[in-house]
Amino acid sequence: MAVTTWVVVADGSRARIFETPGLKLELREIEDLVNVVSTGPTLSEKDREQFAKTVADYVEQRRLHHRYRRLRFAAEPKFLGMLRERLSEETRQMIFEEINEDLSALDAREIQAHLRRH
Repeated sequence: MAVTTWVVVADGSRARIFETPGLKLELREIEDLVNVVSTGPTLSEKDREQFAKTVADYVEQRRLHHRYRRLRFAAEPKFLGMLRERLSEETRQMIFEEINEDLSALDAREIQAHLRRH
């Protein structure tokens, strides 16, 4: 059985979570988290930090339920830092790649193509 990898694509207003077997790039979207206070480009820093906590909590809880073995993040640089700060050491050790780019508006096929280039 292949080890499951999660790909988390996020910015301060949206986080999309994909699942793929092993290190393949056969992405299947399993969750689309939206910052409930999102009002376009006017999100405050506090709103972004709260959403980073929401996303990190989601990832942490699923780790505890053994939903994945590896993590790959693609996020807007500042939001990626916010996420990283809120993850436990155990979860951070599961990260094998971080891409400092916001890919959240792309469709799954475009994300796959982008990740293949990295």
